[in-house]
Amino acid sequence: MSKRILVILGHPSSDSFCAALADAYAEAARHAGHEVRELRLGQLDFDPILHQGYRQVQPLEADLVAAQEAISRAEHLVFAYPIWWGGAPALLKGFLDRTFLPGYAFKYRPGKAFPAQLLKGRTAQLLVTMDTPPWYYRWIYRMPGIHQLRKTTLEFCGIKPVKVASFGPILDSTEQQRARWLAQARTLGSRLD
Repeated sequence: MSKRILVILGHPSSDSFCAALADAYAEAARHAGHEVRELRLGQLDFDPILHQGYRQVQPLEADLVAAQEAISRAEHLVFAYPIWWGGAPALLKGFLDRTFLPGYAFKYRPGKAFPAQLLKGRTAQLLVTMDTPPWYYRWIYRMPGIHQLRKTTLEFCGIKPVKVASFGPILDSTEQQRARWLAQARTLGSRLD
């Protein structure tokens, strides 16, 4: 069954290995008959700083309005991003701060401990690169940059399940390793369940 997929490149550079993974996933998903749209955060025009927090409405730039529309339309979201200093890049975090807003992604309810999840009915895939060996990032660091996006952002807003594919260490990887990782991204895109 064909799905509407939105691939979001959270790396600021379009010539990064994250971009190659996002492109491989998108290409395979299109070939499998899915409708695919792509957002490259480094090419969007927006202020990534939520200047007043949630105390004051900060008008969305046109690119963020279009991004919210694309997220609302999508049935499956794919985030391709690197782990920098244990977490997601500031650009991706700023994008989430500005787009996954109360009233759009979740809604506080008086007397309830947890807000209403407004993005239910969607699934997600994370394509995460790192220079740390993935096993070390998982067992020693406890994956803060993955938990933040998966559990405290996407699942918090109702997006489930969120699957994760980690690639690394990127630093000093060989062409053969990168080719295998790109093939893995293609397989994920072509076998979307």
